[in-house]
Amino acid sequence: MSDKSDNQRSWGRRKVVRALGALPLGVILASQLSWAAPATSTGQAVTDDTVTVGILHSLTGTMAISETGAQEAEKLAIKQINESGGILGRQIKIIQEDGASDWPTFAEKSRKLLVNDKVAAVFGCWTSASRKAALPVFEKENGLLYYPTFYEGLEQSKNVIYTGQEATQQILDGLNWVAKEKGAKTFYLIGSDYIWPRTSMKIARKHIENVLGGKVVGEEYKPLGDTQFGSVINKIRLKKPDVIYAAVVGGSNVAWFKQLKAAGINSKKQTLLTISVTEDEVLGIGGENLEGFYSIMKYFQSQDNPNNVAFVKAFKEMWGDDSVIGDVTQAAYLGPWLWKAAVEKAGTFDVDAVVKASEEGDIELTTAPEGYVKLHPNHHLWSKARVGMWKKDGQAEVVYTSELIEPDPFPEGYQ
Repeated sequence: MSDKSDNQRSWGRRKVVRALGALPLGVILASQLSWAAPATSTGQAVTDDTVTVGILHSLTGTMAISETGAQEAEKLAIKQINESGGILGRQIKIIQEDGASDWPTFAEKSRKLLVNDKVAAVFGCWTSASRKAALPVFEKENGLLYYPTFYEGLEQSKNVIYTGQEATQQILDGLNWVAKEKGAKTFYLIGSDYIWPRTSMKIARKHIENVLGGKVVGEEYKPLGDTQFGSVINKIRLKKPDVIYAAVVGGSNVAWFKQLKAAGINSKKQTLLTISVTEDEVLGIGGENLEGFYSIMKYFQSQDNPNNVAFVKAFKEMWGDDSVIGDVTQAAYLGPWLWKAAVEKAGTFDVDAVVKASEEGDIELTTAPEGYVKLHPNHHLWSKARVGMWKKDGQAEVVYTSELIEPDPFPEGYQ
């Protein structure tokens, strides 16, 4: 870890705001103290006993395969917070809406939650397209969104806390790893056709060509939900890239990996690094269809640390032994805890005060399942990057872990 990271972490620990204390690790929760906070003066759905929040994810459509785990994790966190005494002495109530894998619907439901239901915060969205559609609503209505997905960066809003990783913490670090470990020089880029994959591949191309001295031999995008990858696979066979670099999302991943295997393209013949496949997608794809391929994430269910063991146990107790936990699911779990920490630091649910508390640089989660994380004043988290190699059982073997990476949503030279 760099001296800068060490100093940041040391300073942060001296001013720690400890959340996640409902896990069986004996952390003292601020909510266990006696609070006498008044209801907010901004018309939020806050009573003397309750505070209402929104959960907004795709429960139907092509993105449901990816988003189901996120809303499950948010509900688990809220359940644990309520069981530990709530926030400012209030129990959290949930209003859930379905974005239905449709970006205008995310904007519509965001407006309903903020204007009609007057929720104090919203935990939701998955794709960058859904976030971009909802963002103007949150900014106009001064709402607060906790967004859990790894994304392209190049954004920072007063009204969003980004609990997933941005490009420097995933795209750049992953490309550096595969270039070093696999000696990769040529890359074939493929993604679903919307803002996140296209912007991510623009960033990746710049890094491959300008920093790594490599070459992009092909770049292709398929409509969201598309299941026909035959022509792309034929082009990949002709180009013979050192690495297939993939950002295919949602249900399309099932067809993509099954068709790769059917075409004889497997990890014994081809290196593939994806920035969009977590355990949630593997559950639908089948571990046998991507065995030996790699994902670059900040969290994998297989991580062996006490925080994660407790989290996985609690998640499965709530959602069943067959449930799996992916990167975005874990990042979604952090959202309610970060909100709780900021609200209790501010002493109110008012959005402006909560945002101010979030920007002071001393909110950290020492018992996050992924390990230590801290909220940066730029609304992103300090996190580590990890490369996981997929196994037949649908779990990943972590083969690389970075140092703690400071979030930089606007990296110089990549905009």
